[in-house]
Amino acid sequence: MFGCLRGLSLALVVGFASIGMADEKPFMIQAHRGAGIAQPENTLEAFQYSWSLGVTPEADLRTTSDGVIVCFHDGNLKRVVGNADESQKSQKIENMTAAQVTDLEVGSFRGKQFEGQKVPKLESIFAAMQGRPERMLYLDIKTADQARLIELIHKYQVAPQVIYTTTHPELIQQWKQRVPESQTLCWNGGSEEKLTAKLAEIRKGNFEGITQLQIHVRVGDLKSDDPFNPSKKFLTEVRDELKQRGILFQTLPWECSNEEAYTQLLELGVESFATDYPEVTVAAVKKFQGK
Repeated sequence: MFGCLRGLSLALVVGFASIGMADEKPFMIQAHRGAGIAQPENTLEAFQYSWSLGVTPEADLRTTSDGVIVCFHDGNLKRVVGNADESQKSQKIENMTAAQVTDLEVGSFRGKQFEGQKVPKLESIFAAMQGRPERMLYLDIKTADQARLIELIHKYQVAPQVIYTTTHPELIQQWKQRVPESQTLCWNGGSEEKLTAKLAEIRKGNFEGITQLQIHVRVGDLKSDDPFNPSKKFLTEVRDELKQRGILFQTLPWECSNEEAYTQLLELGVESFATDYPEVTVAAVKKFQGK
C-alpha cells in the first residue's frame, strides 16, 4: 500500500496571489479536476477557490449536443450529479443540450455545504479570467471541438493563460501551431520502463511545442532511501534534461496527501506539482521557500 492516501481532512491555506519569491516566477501548482478532492469538480466556484489559493485549476472539457463546451470530467452523470434520477445516470453530456447540462447539480456529492453548484459553460470560466492574467487554466480535452475551443480562447483573449494538456506529443505540436501564445503540458504515467520508452519517443521529436512535462509518481515509505516510483535517479535525470531544454518539470504525486512527499520532491528539484491536495501542496512549497 502506498504511504499517501485520499481522504485526509485538509487545513485551508489562503491569502496570497502567487507562490514564489518576489524575484522568481510563481511556483506552478495544478489543481486536479479544478480544486482537488476537497471541493466539487469542474465548477466555477472550485476554479475561483483554486485561484484564491494561488494555484491553477484543471478543467475537463466536453461538448453538449448543441455544440457548447462545458466543464465535466466523467463519461456519464452517475458519480457527481446530485439531481439525476436513475434513468439519467447513464446519460452522456454529449447527448444532452447545454440547457440540460448547466442545470445539473454537481456540488453536493462533495458535501451539503456545496449543494447548488452547477456545471459551467467554458465561456463563463474564460469570462472570469479575462483581464486577470494571474488566473490560468489547464485544459484537458475530453470531447471538445478544438476549432470551437480556439475560437473561445481568442474571443476572451486568454491565450497566454491557458495550458493545453495531453499525453500525445503530436497533438501538442499541432496545438502550438494554432495557439502559439499558450503553454502546453505533456503528462506521462506508468512504470519507469514505460516512461523511459515514452521519453525516448518525445526526444525524437525534440520535445517540440512542450513547455511543461509531467511525470506521475507513486509514493511509498517516505523513510526509505528511495520512496518514489519512478526512482529518484530517474527523476533527477529527467529534471536535468528538462532544465537544459527550458521545460518546466512537473510531478503528480498520485493520491498523496503527505506534505513530506512534496518536500522530498522539491529537494530533488521538481519545479511544479499537479495534485488532488492543493492546500497540502501550497503549505509544503511555502515552507520549503521559507515563507
